Amino acid sequence: MKGKLARMGLASVVVVLVAMFATASRVGGAAAQGKVVATAEVKIDNFSFGPTALTVPVGTTVTWTNRDDIPHTVVSTDGLFKSKALDTDDKFSFVFSKPGTYPYFCSIHPKMTGQVVVQ
Repeated sequence: MKGKLARMGLASVVVVLVAMFATASRVGGAAAQGKVVATAEVKIDNFSFGPTALTVPVGTTVTWTNRDDIPHTVVSTDGLFKSKALDTDDKFSFVFSKPGTYPYFCSIHPKMTGQVVVQ
């Protein structure tokens, strides 16, 4: 019985190690293939987006965080993305998968504008 339990324990360890290796391979795969996995942040504060203009590589996830005491939105002028009303400390993220210039604004306060340039 002892030998059987030991073999089962070893088999379980092997299964766990194989699963860990497979997961690590998938996570590291993008970096290993030379793909850039990037993130960028835009703060919403004092009725403005900061930075107002942001340049990022293709594939970047941009996250907007509302640091103001009142709600704001993040809406692209071409309808590509649109957040819900973001309360204080709420976040909205979007992945930019194609090159281009993406202007956006706050639909609650339309004078608040910004743009993301994807290269």
